[in-house]
Amino acid sequence: MLGESYEPRPEQLAMAGAVADAMHAGGTLLAEAGTGVGKSFAYLVPAIQRAIHHGQTVVVATNTIALQEQLVRKDIPMLQRALGLDPIDAESPTAPDNPDAPLRPALVKGRGNYVSLRRLELASKRQDKLFADPAMRRTLHAIEDWAAETQDGSLTSLPQLERPGIWDRVQSDSGNCMGRKCRNFDICFYQRSRRKMERANLLICNHAVFFSDLALRARGFGFLPRYDHVILDEAHSVEDVASEHFGVSLSEGKVNHLLSALFVERGAKGYLPNLATASTETEPVQKAIRHVREARDAAGAFFESLTFWRQEHAQGAGRVREPGIVDNLLTHPFRELATQLRNLREFAQQEADKFELNAYAERASDIADSADVLVDQTLEGCAYWVESSGGAASGRPPRVTIACSPIEVAPILRQHLFDRGESPDESPLPTSVTLTSATLTTRSTSEDEAAEHKETAFAHAIERLGCEGAAVLQLGSPFEYTTQVRVVVDMTMASPKYGQPGAYHDLLAQRVLTQVESTDGGAFVLFTSFSALYAVADRIRHDLLEQGMPMLVQGRDGSRSLILERFRDDPRSVLLGAASFWQGVDVRGEGLRNVVITRLPFDPPDRPLTEARLERIKERGGDPFREESLPRAIIRFKQGFGRLIRSRDDQGQVAVLDPRIVTAGYGRKFLAALPPGVEIERRSADHDSSDDSFL
Repeated sequence: MLGESYEPRPEQLAMAGAVADAMHAGGTLLAEAGTGVGKSFAYLVPAIQRAIHHGQTVVVATNTIALQEQLVRKDIPMLQRALGLDPIDAESPTAPDNPDAPLRPALVKGRGNYVSLRRLELASKRQDKLFADPAMRRTLHAIEDWAAETQDGSLTSLPQLERPGIWDRVQSDSGNCMGRKCRNFDICFYQRSRRKMERANLLICNHAVFFSDLALRARGFGFLPRYDHVILDEAHSVEDVASEHFGVSLSEGKVNHLLSALFVERGAKGYLPNLATASTETEPVQKAIRHVREARDAAGAFFESLTFWRQEHAQGAGRVREPGIVDNLLTHPFRELATQLRNLREFAQQEADKFELNAYAERASDIADSADVLVDQTLEGCAYWVESSGGAASGRPPRVTIACSPIEVAPILRQHLFDRGESPDESPLPTSVTLTSATLTTRSTSEDEAAEHKETAFAHAIERLGCEGAAVLQLGSPFEYTTQVRVVVDMTMASPKYGQPGAYHDLLAQRVLTQVESTDGGAFVLFTSFSALYAVADRIRHDLLEQGMPMLVQGRDGSRSLILERFRDDPRSVLLGAASFWQGVDVRGEGLRNVVITRLPFDPPDRPLTEARLERIKERGGDPFREESLPRAIIRFKQGFGRLIRSRDDQGQVAVLDPRIVTAGYGRKFLAALPPGVEIERRSADHDSSDDSFL
């Protein structure tokens, strides 16, 4: 019923049983399921049973778009057919569905993913006043052409835009939604998706949507319907995503984007000049424009002062340890701007403009409130920092961001997600929460090990997430790693020395080239920093070009999905990646036969949030390295290792260019996290003696 390619796996059945038990009894389950277990079916089947036979609603949240699309386009339709159910398209809000069907899946996206037909029409009518240059108008016309054909009205199907910022003028927005007053209400893509969501009993969303809703629920309201069970796939990312959504961030780009939408000096373009021409009362509009100018001056001075502060603290990573490092120049002018925009509503001739003004006022108020929190550090238990992006090296103008995030999300998640019973805001908490990933533990355990030993393997995840008392399940992969993969450790590689980055990068480039050549390409080269990635890319580009091996560099050669597609197209390609390429990337077959890990993936200890977490552990008398740095590095190492073998037919090597994995005392903990039986080959090939002084 599931097709000829389906094969039953004991590990999958064990996980399905554990998820079903958790849903029946209530509570929390942490399930690590190795690559190839088929964990999506293992949790979807019991989820569907709860929806059909118990009238309950289940939320499934993934971290990556790729897995979300796999669930709604492949896995759920396959299970619908296998169970003899009428197929319901979970993805498209315009697809017909049956509100009485026993299984009603729905893909849930954030509101900003959908086009507002009313706002698009409004922008089209006012384009000469709104948009200052031809490229912006061309982008608007491209969106109009797409909107006439699209079936889902979301960013998923939108082609690449010449000026992506134009989307902000046409996207669905809660602040300016006219609701049932809008003549497009019945055909609105967002409203259709919301109606579908409210009828659904199996909701598929991403972590960002789920934790955005959870943060709102913590303040007394949310947008997801009531649910009974939660399944968080790719759960190794939960702490970071939750931390981001329970924090506050204010960027120079965000502020300038709002001000430019309202008024642009060159050519007097923007929303407010257009409003002036449509109103009999021009003075209130001119007053609002003056407030925009004042806010722009204040923003320039505010972010300039943050830039100077950041330069003075260049030795650190921008951690802000005390309130008031700069004067709060934003809150007052942006509150004044918000007030004036709200006052303008009584002069607006069209109902649509009243809603537009409300949305702009909300955004100005949000900036004012965020500046207040971030400068005065009124949000307790958070790490605060200032960071900059762009600049001469990137070819983009520098942009500054000030932000904060909770140092520990465990107390927040414990209160609002894991504790059974009623939450303080009186919204019921889910009956069960299942967290699953291929990488949740810091070591492999055997089936006959005692339960307490298995819990120890999950200790870091349990502590960081606040799900004490959770049931745990660790399932190995059905793949034969002992015959499918070999692990090579380059013992000749050095650790970088302070003051010698150039020499280290020279040596690293040589070793990377050697490993890539050993498999004739088909390689992922994983870095822990973009500085090292770009340095090596510059050094090996010519050699790879001469050998006909295409080199793809994250951050230089297109989007993540684009370079991944190009990598798959040529089996001799070499992809250099950092950050996101350690996880959530699936390349099967001969195309990927070599994963090169350039360094053990420890987080930089001076990264503001990392630094704050380590300090918190030390204050409690703990060992920051053993309790935080090492477990995180091990889990990320497992993620990198897991890129290689994605099916029973895959074969290849993982090359580790960091001998600490066998020479350092903690190295054995990395090795213990590998699948049982994988042999380690230490390679000490002859090398130029000129390198000896560096070792």
